[in-house]
Amino acid sequence: MKIVVLDGYTLNPGDLSWQPLEQMGSVSYYDRTDPAEVQLRSQDAAIILTNKTALDSALLAQLPKLKYIGVLATGTNVVDIDTARALGIVVTNVPGYGPDAVAQMVFAHILQATQQVSRHSDAVKSGAWSESADFCFTLSPLQSLKGKTLGLIGFGDIGKTVAQIAIAFGMQVVVNTRNADLKLPKGCTWLEQQQLLKQADIVSLHCPLTAETEKLINAASLKTMKRSAMLINTARGGLIDEAALAAALDTGQLAYAGVDVLSTEPPAIDNPLLKVNNISISPHNAWATIEARQNLLNIAVANLQSFLMGKSQNQVN
Repeated sequence: MKIVVLDGYTLNPGDLSWQPLEQMGSVSYYDRTDPAEVQLRSQDAAIILTNKTALDSALLAQLPKLKYIGVLATGTNVVDIDTARALGIVVTNVPGYGPDAVAQMVFAHILQATQQVSRHSDAVKSGAWSESADFCFTLSPLQSLKGKTLGLIGFGDIGKTVAQIAIAFGMQVVVNTRNADLKLPKGCTWLEQQQLLKQADIVSLHCPLTAETEKLINAASLKTMKRSAMLINTARGGLIDEAALAAALDTGQLAYAGVDVLSTEPPAIDNPLLKVNNISISPHNAWATIEARQNLLNIAVANLQSFLMGKSQNQVN
């Protein structure tokens, strides 16, 4: 049985082992696969594992031996699910492999703003501390998280983990979800979205990207937020109108933003968020701790093992 990994590099740049896959068939690994190469590399495969390499309707129709697609991520928009179903191809994904890793990145961005560690470290290395008349110095006021209000839009596994960390910091947590009757843990309060935007000192996005949530953060919603507020996005880049956010940061309408995702990845060189100062941008790697990647690989292998035994685990179609 031929197994093809189309784009394994982001999951495993060399620090994990593909060996469990090799016990289930003959495996061909590719770090990346260009669209023009997919059909040739996949033509004899019974099983394909893909992260971001697209498998559309036309391509699936050219792969008569294909029985299984394992998406090495939670989102499955890279696969034409309806066509796969019609052709009898099972599609699985990997949910919930690293909420702790993403929550950790949320606070990495928050603490980057409130503690300014990298800014002060650069100043110390440039000689500012050595030349200081005092035993310490700050380039601008530092901020405590205790007592501040964190607003979470979306409350899945990641949002819940973020809430736990926030409560440990002594923050107030307000939540907006589609279900106002959702039972929330102690220390969390549900708020209508407009009220959340008005009250929160920090707004963190944890909702899926849908037609309803596309550009959820736009010029109007940014005007609703406090001028001193911070926006964090580790969910999907399309949740934010990037031009509106850049303008809000440039004019001081919003104090700070920290994002791990952009509308196009890699970003175009003229993306407006690359040109503003009061923002931190990580390259969509919140998910990528070695522990989270190992867990993702373990679940992907278990999904395939389940399929080969005639069962179904994390099947999306």
